[in-house]
Amino acid sequence: MQDQINSLIKDALSELYQLDESIELDRPEEQFGDYSTNVALKLAAKLSKSPQDISNELAAKLKENPLFSEVNVAGPGFINLKLSNQALVDIALSQPSKSLEGKTVVAEYSDPNPFKLLHAGHLYTSIVGDSIANLMAAAGANVHRVNFGGDVGLHVAKNIWAMLGDLGGENPDNLAKINEDDRSTWLSSCYVKGTEAYENDETAKAEIRELNKRIYEITASSDHDAPLAKIYWTTRDWSYKYFEDFYARLGVKFEKYYPESEVSGLGVETVRQHIPDVYKESQGAIVFEGENHGLYTNVFINSEGLPTYAAKDVGLIMRKWQDYNYDKSVIITGNEQADYMRVVIKSVEQFAPEKVSGSVHLTHGLVKLPGGQKMSSRQGNVLLATDILDLAQEAIKSRDLNSDPRITVGAVKYAFLKQGMGGDIVYDANESVSIEGNSGPYLQYAYARAVSISNKAENSDDFDLKSVDTLTDYERSLVRKLGEYPEVINKAVNELKPHHVAGYLYDLAQTFNRFYENSRVIGDERQNLRLALLKLYVSKLGDGLKLLGIEPIDKV
Repeated sequence: MQDQINSLIKDALSELYQLDESIELDRPEEQFGDYSTNVALKLAAKLSKSPQDISNELAAKLKENPLFSEVNVAGPGFINLKLSNQALVDIALSQPSKSLEGKTVVAEYSDPNPFKLLHAGHLYTSIVGDSIANLMAAAGANVHRVNFGGDVGLHVAKNIWAMLGDLGGENPDNLAKINEDDRSTWLSSCYVKGTEAYENDETAKAEIRELNKRIYEITASSDHDAPLAKIYWTTRDWSYKYFEDFYARLGVKFEKYYPESEVSGLGVETVRQHIPDVYKESQGAIVFEGENHGLYTNVFINSEGLPTYAAKDVGLIMRKWQDYNYDKSVIITGNEQADYMRVVIKSVEQFAPEKVSGSVHLTHGLVKLPGGQKMSSRQGNVLLATDILDLAQEAIKSRDLNSDPRITVGAVKYAFLKQGMGGDIVYDANESVSIEGNSGPYLQYAYARAVSISNKAENSDDFDLKSVDTLTDYERSLVRKLGEYPEVINKAVNELKPHHVAGYLYDLAQTFNRFYENSRVIGDERQNLRLALLKLYVSKLGDGLKLLGIEPIDKV
């Protein structure tokens, strides 16, 4: 419908002034109309006429079209357009565009490292990444959801160094002494011990660096038989099981997990193939001189011949391209990796621009509690992903709300997604579970109430909304808000910003509440029309919640 309105305004400009101009439409507050344009203000200088005169002439022309029930000029030259009831209904019945139809997209997010606990940042990127992937899939893309994690590197060597201390050396049989329920916390405690030793004990540091080389050799050779190899592979599997349990609780699924060990060799090979045209030797290491591109120099292969994170990310880009030959690659990480990823992508751009031309790197801030501060897993006082979920569950219990896990997860997801991506997020558990405020449970309860109303209708006839003649003020307000759905989804897809959807759903639920408070549904002479509107509301609200990764619930 926006395209149609744009065309009508363009045609009017062409007829009146012989101009071909782009048109911008806005959604004003309802009392002013359904759409507005400031095109008269933009054309005043070009036409040497006042915006008011241009507006009046355009408005007179547009009033001739039955699409509009009212066309008014406001202020210094704004044109407000009120649609006919049927045009408004047509918009409400329309669907978001399939702007990514036929495109292949790889969405990479979450990216936890084995041998460490999942922190609140992993929870955030898992939630926002899943919603962004949902949006792109809804726009017609073939979306592949993947995960990437560091199963090799110094953090693993630090961890295993501490494990060997607890196990009495390279004794894999002693792993049986670790209770299954304690495995993930034991791995985390070993990381803390190993990190402290690496930073404060030169002997331990040398031992950890040697372990690091041995672990690379184990993964490169796929050795599963040596005692150290058994310890490595067993505890890595423990980490993966921990991840799977967490994702199941969150309702997030991945198609593929790329361990660093599987792409590091490809990364090293690729970097070495492009010496000296892209990467340079420097003091025994291999670097990319980012200063030549307004960035910074980063090491891709260290002086010991081992890949850094950068070389592994190069290998990941190559592997994802081999696997999917994607049109678009979306990568979601914390803000601290913004400059780093620019260096990696810029380096690959020098020799394989087609592999990064469709890359989009999105970043997010820290997740904090009210009055909290940034925490570090290196120090062992990290704010865990499960801590956030547990806080929501406790807040729900304290309010005697439905303890359905889907409501707990919905509360956390919505609390994260309603905020624009990029800045830090302060998670308030009590606010997130309020059924009277801007929250996930509020929307899930709103959905359940609407389903309940619909179920109460008996012997109701289906009503064709395309045959609408008249609308009451509250009916029209609801139809108008329902019509914003495709526009909001299209915007969220184009910008990869789920918060547009979250904010819209809250406004939609409030609009429906005002409609229902002032418009009897069951037993009213307009019952069939209003039930049709209610069902359309349930459909849009449910679809929107699913795009956020929040499960609609029929009963609460």
